[in-house]
Amino acid sequence: MEILSSSTTAVDKGLKKQVYQDTFRTPDYFWFDPVTMELQGFHLVDGKYQEIQVTTDGRLWSQQLELYLGVYEGKLRFFTTENELILSSEELVELEHLRAQQAEERAQQAEQEIARLREVLRTQGIDLENI
Repeated sequence: MEILSSSTTAVDKGLKKQVYQDTFRTPDYFWFDPVTMELQGFHLVDGKYQEIQVTTDGRLWSQQLELYLGVYEGKLRFFTTENELILSSEELVELEHLRAQQAEERAQQAEQEIARLREVLRTQGIDLENI
């Protein structure tokens, strides 16, 4: 995967692509331009890169990774074979933090409900300690 810039585009699309094809024999070669959102990929077939055809939703299949590459919210992202976005490590941490926060809120609500029910029982003369 090459991330293109104005200073590297010509080399990435030319010489580097040739080197990855002929010398390293890299099975898949992709480039992405974060300014223009150009995403292009190639797969090595009989020693020559063949352009990977874009899916109807604008994604490219990587046989090597067994994932799709695509642009999502202006960023290059990976997608499963079921077309599900693979979360970044930062997104996973954020999701876990949100889940932990929600679990804490549910625990607090449960504690408040238990306290309320204890009070109802106490006002009805029921002592939970002696049951």
